[in-house]
Amino acid sequence: MLAKRVDALWQRGRPAVMGVLNVTPDSFSDGGRYAAPAAALARAEAMAAAGADVIDVGGESTRPGAEAVPADVEKQRVVPVILALADRLPGVLLSVDTSKPEVAEAAVDAGAVLVNDVSAGRDPEMLPMIARKGAAVVLMHMRGDPRTMQHDTGYTDVVGEVHGFLAARADAARAAGLTAGGILLDPGIGFGKDVDGNLRLLVALGDLAALGYPLVVGASRKSFIGRLTGTEVGSRIAGSLAAIAGTVGLPRAVVRVHDVAETVQFLTVLTALRGAA
Repeated sequence: MLAKRVDALWQRGRPAVMGVLNVTPDSFSDGGRYAAPAAALARAEAMAAAGADVIDVGGESTRPGAEAVPADVEKQRVVPVILALADRLPGVLLSVDTSKPEVAEAAVDAGAVLVNDVSAGRDPEMLPMIARKGAAVVLMHMRGDPRTMQHDTGYTDVVGEVHGFLAARADAARAAGLTAGGILLDPGIGFGKDVDGNLRLLVALGDLAALGYPLVVGASRKSFIGRLTGTEVGSRIAGSLAAIAGTVGLPRAVVRVHDVAETVQFLTVLTALRGAA
C-alpha cells in the first residue's frame, strides 16, 4: 500500500517537513512564482535538497477569498509536475493538495502517496477512492470553503469543536476503508479561525495527538503571525518557526512550510535540545 510509505516519516527523530509547492497564479505567499513546470520542478528539487521529506503540490489556491478552479485545469497544473517529481525525486514522498476526487485520483496515479484535503473528505467520492488506491489522507478542519471561511471565526470552544470534527472525519475515513496509519489530522491553522483561535489550537496539539493519529500543522507565513508581529508575508520566518515549536516531542507530526532549510535546522536543533534535557 502507498500509505505504508508514510510510516517512514516517523523514524526521523524530528517532525517531518512538508514543502509547499504552489503551481497556481494566486496563492497567498508565492502566487505565480512556480506556475511554470520548469520553475516548479526546480523549486521542488531545491526543497528536497534542503531536507524536505514531503513535497505538497497544489493547483488551486486556498487563501481566504480564493475562487474555485475547474478540475481539468487543476489536473493540468499538478499531474505533469507530480509525474516528473516521481521520476526525479524517488526518495521524497509526494502529496497533492486538492479537495476534488478526480484530481486526487489522477495525482495518485501519477505518483502521489498522500492526498491533502482541506475539506476533510467531504466529497462522498473522496475517501472511498483514497482507500481503494491505498493512499493516505490529510483531513483538515475548515468552516465553509476558502471563499467564506473567514466570515465566521467565533467558537465557544475552538479546541473542542475542531477536535470533535476531526475525530468524526477520522471515523468516516476508517468506515471508508482507510487504516489508522493512513489518516493524518490537521487543525486548519488560519482556516476559519482568528488569532486567538489559532494560538489555542497550536498550544493544544498534544490533545489532538491523543486521538491517536499523526498530525499535520501548517502555520507557515499565516496572517495571524502578521497580525501579532506587524510583518509582511515574506518576513515571517521567525514567527513561523515559533508557531511549530509545539510539534517537537509529538509522536508523529508533519509541518507544512514554505521555508524548508530554516525549518529543518530549527527542528533538528530544538529536537536535540529537548533530548538533552
